[in-house]
Amino acid sequence: MGILSNIFHKIFPSSHPAVQPGATQAAPPASMQSAGVAPAAPTQASAPPPSAPMEQVDVEAILSGMPQSQTLNWRTSIVDLLKLLNLDSSLQSRKELASELDYTGDTSDSASMNIWLHRQVMNKLAANGGKVPADLKD
Repeated sequence: MGILSNIFHKIFPSSHPAVQPGATQAAPPASMQSAGVAPAAPTQASAPPPSAPMEQVDVEAILSGMPQSQTLNWRTSIVDLLKLLNLDSSLQSRKELASELDYTGDTSDSASMNIWLHRQVMNKLAANGGKVPADLKD
């Protein structure tokens, strides 16, 4: 389990799709894609039921309600966010998270990496059903 998954597990309820294994949408079979064949329109009998909208989780309310949220600057610091979630906030752990999120900058410049990581984590939370304040994401 990656560091981002650990963050999701600490914030989202266990029933939330973001923490369910294999919760990604399936693409058309590769044989159809490589042949340039468009998938046939599904018939009424084989059409999957419309998916319900993803449950929104108020990330700010959850984090603000945690013990130590008043003493840790989780809104701007990836280190404090990880500490608040009782996750490893070491430089090595943050470098692993940067790798997970495809950081292309210099990991020796920890200040720039940390700022980027915080934004990316907030963006990922928002993309997976988290209600994140606009000033905390891109």
